[in-house]
Amino acid sequence: MLIQQALFAVFAAAQAQAVSVGSDVDPDDCTFEGFPLFGDVQVVESFPDLKVQVVESFADLHVKEVTSFPDECGKWKFVESFPDLKIQYVESFPDLKIKFVESFPGLP
Repeated sequence: MLIQQALFAVFAAAQAQAVSVGSDVDPDDCTFEGFPLFGDVQVVESFPDLKVQVVESFADLHVKEVTSFPDECGKWKFVESFPDLKIQYVESFPDLKIKFVESFPGLP
C-alpha cells in the first residue's frame, strides 16, 4: 500500500512538472505570458522575453519562418531590430518548446 502511494505521488509530481511548460499559452490570442507567438522575432544572447528550446516532438508551438506577413500564430519573421518578441535558445529549462515546420504553423 505504501509503495502504491509513493508511486502515485511520484507520478503526480512528474505530471505537474510536465504540464507546467507551455501551460501558459493562450490559444485565443496565441500569446505566452502576454508575449505574442507570432510576428517579428529577434534572437538574443541575454535578457530575452522567452527562453526557447527547439525540439522534434512534444512541442508547445509549431513555428514557420517567413519573410513577410508574420501575422498568424506560429509565423515568425527573424529581424535584427524592432522585434515583437526577443528569444534566447536554450538546451534546458525553457519557457516554451518549439518545432520548426514547413507547413501548418501554430499550436499543435
